[in-house]
Amino acid sequence: MTHVQPRPADRHRSGRHATSPADTGRWPDVVAVPRASWPVRAVTASVLERALRRLPLRVRFAGGAVSGLGGPLIEVRDPKAFHARVGTRGLIGFGESYMAGEWDAPDLVGALTVLAAHAADLVPPRLQRLRGLWAQRQPDTQRNTPDGSRTNISRHYDLSNDLFALFLDETLSYSSAVFRSFPADWSLLAQAQRRKIDRLLDLAGVREGTRLLEIGTGWGELALRAAARGAQVTSLTLSREQRALALDRVGEAGHADRVSIELCDYREARGTYDAVVSVEMIEAVGAEFWPVYFQTLDQRLAPGGRAALQAITMPHERMLAARDTHTWIQKYVFPGGLIPSTTAVEETVRTHTGLAITARHGFGDHYAETLRLWRERFADRADDVAALGFDEIFRRLWTFYLAYSEAGFRSGYLDVQQYLLTKENPVR
Repeated sequence: MTHVQPRPADRHRSGRHATSPADTGRWPDVVAVPRASWPVRAVTASVLERALRRLPLRVRFAGGAVSGLGGPLIEVRDPKAFHARVGTRGLIGFGESYMAGEWDAPDLVGALTVLAAHAADLVPPRLQRLRGLWAQRQPDTQRNTPDGSRTNISRHYDLSNDLFALFLDETLSYSSAVFRSFPADWSLLAQAQRRKIDRLLDLAGVREGTRLLEIGTGWGELALRAAARGAQVTSLTLSREQRALALDRVGEAGHADRVSIELCDYREARGTYDAVVSVEMIEAVGAEFWPVYFQTLDQRLAPGGRAALQAITMPHERMLAARDTHTWIQKYVFPGGLIPSTTAVEETVRTHTGLAITARHGFGDHYAETLRLWRERFADRADDVAALGFDEIFRRLWTFYLAYSEAGFRSGYLDVQQYLLTKENPVR
């Protein structure tokens, strides 16, 4: 495995897990509570109280009694800071408050699932209409231009191969698996990931002699399985860390003659291929560049070719509301990212390409289980994460990210699809 030098950090024991001091320079908006006047905090508290009163949640503010309709418990340890963050930064502040340890939940996924299920009506309609005034806008620095994409991808995928290896299975697959039954078991995750990959390769018709373009290498498992079928694979990635490890794995498997892994933006791809496969890549493209992404699939496919995609999706109305808003996920996890809707995918393909969507299958419950296994593994290996130099704020960030994502799928707010797109032979 490719090792990276972790940031230096003094470590000590604190309770159950090894911890390292917070890197205050890295987390300025978490370490410092934003200034908020008493009226802002009071209005925020009032709006939250009315919203939470309608939900199957229990809330305990420090020094107060538990209120709510029942269900998962949220414990707010520092109400003043909590209301200041939510009142000035909305959902970004909600996430930052968790990172700062100002609130917690014994069943974090359960609490976030309730909130995700009611995402559309948490904010009163009159405030929704003023969204453009209070919601933060996406920064131009996170646009997914060719240079911007390299920076955005590096911020997440180049964190550390060792970090990802701590909570992913042996295939190092960082996308939804496909299980045979629930509840899923960790010992079956690698098999479920290979099942997912094989379904995509089957959709794309990958076999002996297939010229395959993969957009988004990950750590190489799909390229390896395609090469084992006899395909000739060209795989594109913007992550130097992923490419280094994927190349090691390809060499160890004896497929160096069948797999080429290029540090290359999808817009720079050249050549013609019988098949294209792209797994959970479109979420990093950005709405501005969805037409270019699908045009690339069209241009790279030979007549009669097939493209198999795996894509996370969200309801169209929520996507439209979120597409220009800067979110917690974009700020701390996936800069520049945006999850499309099935409607957006269909409209973009129809309007900007000659491709046809000939199959679509959703399996969001499988992603919820995949995320649960990752989240539990990450929690179990907290000491190892700390030993790599990642501080307590980072670990709370990733705990929240994995739980937040799982809740999205458990509530039905998010789904994941496998698509088949086909390119017709020209009529002669």
